[in-house]
Amino acid sequence: MTGRRRLGLVAAGATLLAAAPLSAIFDSWTWLLQSLLTVLLIAGAAVGARTLRFPTWAQILCMIVGLALALTWIFPSGKEILIPQPATFAHFADLIRQAGEDTRSYGVPVPDRDGLHFVTVLGIGAVAILVDVLTAVFRRPALAGLPMLAIYSIPVAVYLDSVPVIPFIIGAAGYMWLLVADNVDRVRRFGRRFTGDGRDVDVWEPSPLAAAGRRMGVLGVLVAVLLPLAVPTVSGGLLSRWTQSGGGVGPGIGGGGGGRINLFAALSGQLNQTATVNLIKVTTNEPEPFYLRFAVADALTTNGFSNESPRGPSLAEGLPDPRQAASQANFAQFRAEVEVSDALRQSMVPLYTYPAEVRDLEGNWSYDPGQQVLFSGRSTTGEQKYSFTYQRARYNRSQLRTAQPLDRDDPLRKYTEAPDDPSVENLVARLIRNEDSEYDKVRAIYESFSAKNGFRYDVATESSGNATDIASFLKNKVGYCQQYAAAMAWMVRAAGIPARVAFGFTRGTAVGNGTYQITNKNAHAWTEVYLDGFGWVPFDATPAAGVAGSTRTAWAQDVDRPEPTASASAGPTGPDTESSAAPTVPQRPEQGNDGGGALAGDGVVPDDGSWMGAMIAGGVALVIALLLIPAMRRALLRRRRHSATTGLTATAVPDGDPGPAGTVTDIVVTSDSVRARADAHAAWDELIDTMIDFRVPVDPTETPRHTAQRLIRETELAGDASEAATLLGTAEERARYARRPLQGAELVTAIGRVRSGVARSATFRTRMQALLLPPSVLLNWRLALGEWSTRTAEAMTRMRDSLSRFSPRRLLSRAR
Repeated sequence: MTGRRRLGLVAAGATLLAAAPLSAIFDSWTWLLQSLLTVLLIAGAAVGARTLRFPTWAQILCMIVGLALALTWIFPSGKEILIPQPATFAHFADLIRQAGEDTRSYGVPVPDRDGLHFVTVLGIGAVAILVDVLTAVFRRPALAGLPMLAIYSIPVAVYLDSVPVIPFIIGAAGYMWLLVADNVDRVRRFGRRFTGDGRDVDVWEPSPLAAAGRRMGVLGVLVAVLLPLAVPTVSGGLLSRWTQSGGGVGPGIGGGGGGRINLFAALSGQLNQTATVNLIKVTTNEPEPFYLRFAVADALTTNGFSNESPRGPSLAEGLPDPRQAASQANFAQFRAEVEVSDALRQSMVPLYTYPAEVRDLEGNWSYDPGQQVLFSGRSTTGEQKYSFTYQRARYNRSQLRTAQPLDRDDPLRKYTEAPDDPSVENLVARLIRNEDSEYDKVRAIYESFSAKNGFRYDVATESSGNATDIASFLKNKVGYCQQYAAAMAWMVRAAGIPARVAFGFTRGTAVGNGTYQITNKNAHAWTEVYLDGFGWVPFDATPAAGVAGSTRTAWAQDVDRPEPTASASAGPTGPDTESSAAPTVPQRPEQGNDGGGALAGDGVVPDDGSWMGAMIAGGVALVIALLLIPAMRRALLRRRRHSATTGLTATAVPDGDPGPAGTVTDIVVTSDSVRARADAHAAWDELIDTMIDFRVPVDPTETPRHTAQRLIRETELAGDASEAATLLGTAEERARYARRPLQGAELVTAIGRVRSGVARSATFRTRMQALLLPPSVLLNWRLALGEWSTRTAEAMTRMRDSLSRFSPRRLLSRAR
């Protein structure tokens, strides 16, 4: 077989390998079998044309004919006889139109649809022709990577998350195979091959040069795959996503273009963030709205609850009537307007339950009536503004008690499947032993998650949502919303009642008439139970006191609500008043470090002979004094810096009426620029040490303005503290870069306000460490110790060199 025919077959194989990333889009492998047949026909037509020595234009024409025949046989219209007819091309146009509709109606992975398969096979066939022409005809295999890259760009554009790595490796291997085959053919056309020692090498023998090229190719593919994992980016690469799950708001807990989404892990990442980020602002005319909802986890296995990819028709086709799923409930219609920030970019839309109409939502969206989820395979909610009307289902306990058990062959029975766990089953059997109705069984399980049974809320715990974690939670009884929701859903399923976990946001904080501000701290999970005739009924088993914006319903009230008691000393405080009645006072390091007080004494030694007690007391005092050395050093340094900037006071312009007391009407820039710069530097050094003390990262490469802005953002400074940080940054910036520094600013006051604001947002442990063992002092001591050791080593080296000059051997050699 000649080189061109061999390269044509390699080009066909490389094209099929380059199509591997498309596996992330389709739900089955039908597209691959169709593409394989098409590429084989194209390659066969090319080999036949080159065997018959056809000219270039005839070779290309034969491949196009092969593509047309393959499409005709795979997607027939029913009116052709082996070869395409005019009706065949009209059928192809209909398939392309159907593919356009399907792309707007389905999210990835998409089911088998003729229109999507036709467009895919047509595209892969066209790429196969281009790769063959560039490789075998024009001998430019490197350019063949462009059409192969076009195939890879399709899943990249469709997927919101990263395309799997393995298909990329397969496609890259195909491209490397193409390059290697072309270079081997060029070497063979050049002449005989030789080894390093000059020996002839037959065609069948491996070439050392080719082996080196293959090793370099494999290394190049590995570098192309692994390097992006380590390179830092603005939004974080793959490595950041693996090692910092949920560390940022990013795509949100509804993110993910397709496949299964670990909503439990994503929710944990949202609630464990230290920063509070505004995500949604919603305005509704409903007096008491429930939770915004966007996803469900409805499959329970030994791996825990998981999220199946939603599927459904396009939003343009309208939304189903909720009364079909809850025929016995009463409905009231309301309207809501939602504004989503750029921080929440996810593929599922936050909505109230039972939406009736959605308007002004940009992008291609579809609705899954089973999950009641509005989703998209390519659009996101970032910076979206939309409105919708929704139906609020109303029912009471008496109505819910009329719900009958589902038939054994009811499709919703699949939501009663749960792993076998004797401890869970025994617990559920004991709880529902005396209950008759489906609702009363659910209510008994719901009320078991109470404080009197030992359950308490703690956001510090983590869970991946698997079955073992849920079972452990039922024993430990400590967790937050994801454990409560999953545990109750599992127990309800064990009782033979369909249940699932819903994800969304709590009501949020009221900021106006019917307007609520929702942050990442409002991310929440709760349980939905299916009761026949009433649809999916929500139950929130998480303790209400631990959830911001928590809401309870008439059929599932707060089981931990304390009973009102009469007391003469009781005030009009609510149940949540105790946690906020005594707010923690920020620990200011400059207070309590002025000496005296606890360590002062009259120095009288007891005369009763108990010298041992005096020694112990003296030893304790010595240890305390040693421990207080860092704090005293920090206090002295702060006092020296404060005294250096005390002279900077604002002066008013003498002419005109003076303003109110303390008001600066104008700032007089004095001629003492050197002093002003030194004062600004001293204040800035104090600010940097304050950041180090309170564990705020310091980046020496940042400008003072950026450092001040980041300090405000990370420590959530507001009001006077924020203005003080900005003032310190401006003063340092002017002192460094401006011709005239800033004068007349109250830098001492600004430093105190910033320190108080940073301490207010820090934890108790951080405040105590900043007070007793300031990290800035310890860092300076470590640096000083390192510098001293370096200087000592250099001095010892110089001394050794000096002593070597007076070696006795040298003196004896001179004497000889």
